[in-house]
Amino acid sequence: MQASDRFNINSQLEHLQAKYVGTGHADLNRFEWALNIQRDSYASYIGHYPVLAYFAIAENESIGRERYNFMQKMLLPCGLPPEREED
Repeated sequence: MQASDRFNINSQLEHLQAKYVGTGHADLNRFEWALNIQRDSYASYIGHYPVLAYFAIAENESIGRERYNFMQKMLLPCGLPPEREED
């Protein structure tokens, strides 16, 4: 592997990380990564009508209520963030 190949791979990775939030970066901690996963999942549930209808039937709620519940869960899907340790 040449140095130019390595540079090309790194630049492609940086481009993906800038374009898509969920790909993460070096400074992303475990909580933020889980937060991205949960929010992406809820957004997918809301965006795909058959999945939303499935959840509504399973929980015996209306589709609008399920959509509202998922949007509320998107605010804090993993609870409050952990306190940061100051060095």
